[in-house]
Amino acid sequence: MSVVLQAAKFQDPDVTATGAQRAFVDLVSLNTLWFNTGTLCNIECHGCYIESSPANDRLSYIRACEVETYLDEIAELGWGTEEIGFTGGEPFMNPEIVEMVGTSLRRGFRVLILTNAMQPMLRPRLRAGLLELLGEHGDRLVLRVSLDHFTAEKHEALRGFGTWERTLDGLRWLATSGFALNVAGRTCWPEPEAELRAGFARLFEREGVAIDAECPASLVLFPEMDLSVEVPEITVDCWEILGKRPEEVMCATSRMVVKRRGAQQPSAVACTLIPYDRRFEMGETLAEADGVVKLNHPHCAKFCVLGGGSCSVARG
Repeated sequence: MSVVLQAAKFQDPDVTATGAQRAFVDLVSLNTLWFNTGTLCNIECHGCYIESSPANDRLSYIRACEVETYLDEIAELGWGTEEIGFTGGEPFMNPEIVEMVGTSLRRGFRVLILTNAMQPMLRPRLRAGLLELLGEHGDRLVLRVSLDHFTAEKHEALRGFGTWERTLDGLRWLATSGFALNVAGRTCWPEPEAELRAGFARLFEREGVAIDAECPASLVLFPEMDLSVEVPEITVDCWEILGKRPEEVMCATSRMVVKRRGAQQPSAVACTLIPYDRRFEMGETLAEADGVVKLNHPHCAKFCVLGGGSCSVARG
C-alpha cells in the first residue's frame, strides 16, 4: 500500500500512484440493491458523506414506478437478490416511500430503511403506512436509525441542536410499535469500540429499546470517511497482505440506483458511498452494472477494505 501524496492517488483506474496494479472487485451476487430516494434531508449533518441537506437535490426523488422496473429486472435476471435498501437524504421525505417499500416487501424482499427517525418519519400518514406494513410483513422490514453517539452532546455536535431528543422520540416510537430495529453510530471520537458499545447498551436499556449493542449487525459502528485524511491505495497484493478477499467488500454483493437531477432515467452505480463520481456509474440497467469495480476512491480503502464497513443487514 503506497504512502504518497493524496493528490497523486486514485487517478488511474488500473494502476496506483506507484504504478502497482489497482485492486478490483467483481460482482459475485446482487444480495442487496439500494435505492437512493433523493439527497434532500430535513437536517444538515457535519461530515455527511453525501452532503444531504434541506437544499441538496443533486439526486432527485426516485419514483415508485422506477423502483418497480428494477425489481422486475431482478426477477428477469434470476439473481436471487434478498434485500432492498432505501437510503437518502432522508428516505421519509420522498412522498412515495411507503409505496416503494410496500412493493418491495410484497415481492418477497427483506427491506432496510436508513433514517434519522425524526419529523418526516413521524408524520401521521407515514406512521400509519409503516404500521400497516409492519402488520403485513413483520420483521422483514428493518429500520436503521442514525444515532451518532450515546450522548446528546456528541450526537448534536454532528447533527445540530435539538436533534437528540427528536431522534429518540422516533426511536422510542419504533421500538414501542414493535419494528425490527438497528442503530448506526460513528467512530469519529477517540473511544475504544468496547466503550462505545457499552455506552449504547446503557442508552438502549434506559430507553427500553431492544437492541443488542454487542451485535455488530444491530449496532453498526461505521468507519469515518474524511477525504482530507491520507489513505493508502489498495493494490492486488493487498488482499494477501491484509488477509482479506475481494468478495468480502460491499461492491461484490451490492449496487445502488440513483436518479440525478435533470436525468430522464435512473442509473446504477457501484456503491452507496460514491453517488456523485461518474467513474462509478455503470449504466441504466442492472445487467449493465454486472461488472468489475476498480477500487479507485479513498472510500474504497478507508471504509470498505481497511474499515471493513458495509451498509447492508445481510453482512452486518
